[in-house]
Amino acid sequence: MEKYQKPIKGRGAQINPSNPYLKHAYDTAAEDGLDEALVPDTKTELFFEHPKKILNHVKSPDVPFEWSLNPYQGCEHGCIYCYARNAHTYWGFSAGLDFERKIIVKENAAELLVKALENKRWQPKPIMLSGNTDCYQPLERKLKITRQCLEVLLRYHHPLSLITKNSLILRDLDLLKELAKEGLVHVAITITTLNEELRRAMEPRTASTKKRLAVVETLAKAGIPVGVMLGPVIPGLNNHEIPKLVEESAKRGALSAGYTFVRLNGQTGDIFEHWIKQHFPDRAQKVLSQIKASHAGSLNDSTYGRRMRGEGEIAKSVAQLYKIAKRRFLADRKMPPYNLKAFRRPSDVQLRLFE
Repeated sequence: MEKYQKPIKGRGAQINPSNPYLKHAYDTAAEDGLDEALVPDTKTELFFEHPKKILNHVKSPDVPFEWSLNPYQGCEHGCIYCYARNAHTYWGFSAGLDFERKIIVKENAAELLVKALENKRWQPKPIMLSGNTDCYQPLERKLKITRQCLEVLLRYHHPLSLITKNSLILRDLDLLKELAKEGLVHVAITITTLNEELRRAMEPRTASTKKRLAVVETLAKAGIPVGVMLGPVIPGLNNHEIPKLVEESAKRGALSAGYTFVRLNGQTGDIFEHWIKQHFPDRAQKVLSQIKASHAGSLNDSTYGRRMRGEGEIAKSVAQLYKIAKRRFLADRKMPPYNLKAFRRPSDVQLRLFE
């Protein structure tokens, strides 16, 4: 395991756990303390992948969508709590620093999306971008793979949803407006805290909360259905902010709000525990104890129906706080239904010209 004593600026994870699927690993830990002098390589590396399929069939009963599309694997945002970290081990990398600095790029995502939508058996259902990592992470500014996918979905008049923490989404306002005109898009902006010190430590390369709220306002004024995701709620860190987060989002035009309770599966638990002891030593044990109390004594919970809401008194208080805030600030609002009848294949339209 790579482990460093000083906080690594611009990165969420402060350790790089060994990949459990690899038989051999380079261990930098040394009993004599020499590892403390090691300086980690924090430069981002790109790995270009050309998969055969791009749409992932989601079978979890805990999420409100059936299909997801991830243009990238790994995420420079570096959110310390991210459940997607564990997926990076399947690619031979670590769930720690590697998740943030070794990014897998799916260059042919738009091409594969066209292929999927051209399948005559395809039935239009909303596709979530991303679901496993942020489709508007910093690399998207240059690579524009997410924009290419939006162009495809607009051409096919296909419904989609987007979730992001990055103000880069406003670059694609032109496409989102056209999709919204046909009732084809929902956007969710994830907001976790109004405390910038906490945000910078917990989500180091994301847009500031001020910018995210500005994104909500801009999208709402442009006629694009937008809501917020308060996730994850971490007891002892940001749970008390729920009412204010909902209120500020509602002021800017959000139509809905949702939340998830923190769950730290697999190596994410070790990464988070090391991080909070390093950044917030005075409250680390309290936070960890409250998370465990909400997941039957463990940081880890994979049980459907419970894993994203928690259980016990702390989880109940979070749920109650959320319900009160939603009833107070969003009682008369809701996201519009998707238009599933607009879908059409350009190839079908061309064929009709010869009828």
